[in-house]
Amino acid sequence: LACYLLTNLPLATLLFATYATMMASLYSKAAAVLLLAASATAFVPPSSSRGVCVEPLCMNKQKKQRPKVNTNKGFGGGSSSSSTTSSALESDMLIRPKTSSNFKYAGSIRPGLQSPKRIVPSEKIKLPDYALDGQPKNRPALFPWVIETKKPEEIEKMRASGRCAREVLDLAGREVRPGITTDEIDRIVHEATIARGAYPSPLNYHNFPKSCCTSVNEVICHGIPDDRPLQEGDIINIDITCYLDGYHGDCSEMFVVGGETAADPVAKRLLQTTYDCWVKALNFVKPGNDYKDIGAIIEDHVTEQGFTTVKSFCGHGIGSVFHTNPNILHYRNSEPAGKMAAGHTFTIEPMICENGANYLMWPDDWTATTKDGGRSAQFEHTLLITPEGVEAMTGKIETSPVQFWERDSKVHTGLWLGTTPSAKEREAKLNS
Repeated sequence: LACYLLTNLPLATLLFATYATMMASLYSKAAAVLLLAASATAFVPPSSSRGVCVEPLCMNKQKKQRPKVNTNKGFGGGSSSSSTTSSALESDMLIRPKTSSNFKYAGSIRPGLQSPKRIVPSEKIKLPDYALDGQPKNRPALFPWVIETKKPEEIEKMRASGRCAREVLDLAGREVRPGITTDEIDRIVHEATIARGAYPSPLNYHNFPKSCCTSVNEVICHGIPDDRPLQEGDIINIDITCYLDGYHGDCSEMFVVGGETAADPVAKRLLQTTYDCWVKALNFVKPGNDYKDIGAIIEDHVTEQGFTTVKSFCGHGIGSVFHTNPNILHYRNSEPAGKMAAGHTFTIEPMICENGANYLMWPDDWTATTKDGGRSAQFEHTLLITPEGVEAMTGKIETSPVQFWERDSKVHTGLWLGTTPSAKEREAKLNS
């Protein structure tokens, strides 16, 4: 294409002038997401740690110091085989996260002490390119509408990593109860991931210190597991990604500490609304549809229920690279994110808030909470588009629990596995 344009300078001039005009129109919108800039800079966020950011962030990717690597025992700094719980760790082994004495937290959650990074046996586990130095090497395509189409053999590997992530997420969810710490959940996640021959994708991704994200109450996303015990009535999102045989599988789910009866009426309504808007968006996915239209489906549903959708973080393409094109915005937009096609793999993961959707970044440069302290909820699947529709590559399995929002949903009753005939067949068996 470059050679052709060089020999057809008038056409090249016209194409680039048209593109510049389109981009200028996009950048003129105060609330527009800078998709092209985000892709070109590997989703690097602004340096400010407060206020509202409108870049489409998948993970907060500010530069951090490179960790020391233990070359004798494997990657990481903790023990992946230890059965010691967080509560039993000696205080001098715990790490106090970066804080500020004058920082004003929005809600009741505060950063706790963290155990050291856990070990990954590098001689047994295939590592992603960022495992040792924290820096992902592969970047998204320059244009946000350029989306990788997976080959059949890649799809099979992603089915395996998706199944792995689902098993680990279900295992972590079963451990949610009053008194357990999120650090203990992280240990369980880490060990379960390693036992399946996979690498816990969040670990050391841009130097993230843990093997999963645990976001409690007002934490929107990227909560770092620590020694705070969960309390009855808390709502928690557990976000799991497993890197297996060179491919990532990414999913998250909400849990109520103490079960359905421990949730107050507003929490129940928030969880139900978040799940229902998510399923509506999932059902929209099929070849030929525009990725940008996902956001309006989500925003229209949640605003009708009196809630808000976060605009500062987004869903993303996924495969051998953790975060890539397309960017999935969870609010009404007109961004050029491309059209859906068979072979695309990506996530939809709306973050819905009971009050305002503006976020506050903690001094640890990872934890994002609502700015007003209101609670937030989120669900996520890794999805595969096929000629017949869409399938959840991280869909629930025979041993997965049915949550009350799945049972009571008026959008889709029971477990959701996709819209293809094969997905519907599996879904019917699980829901029978």
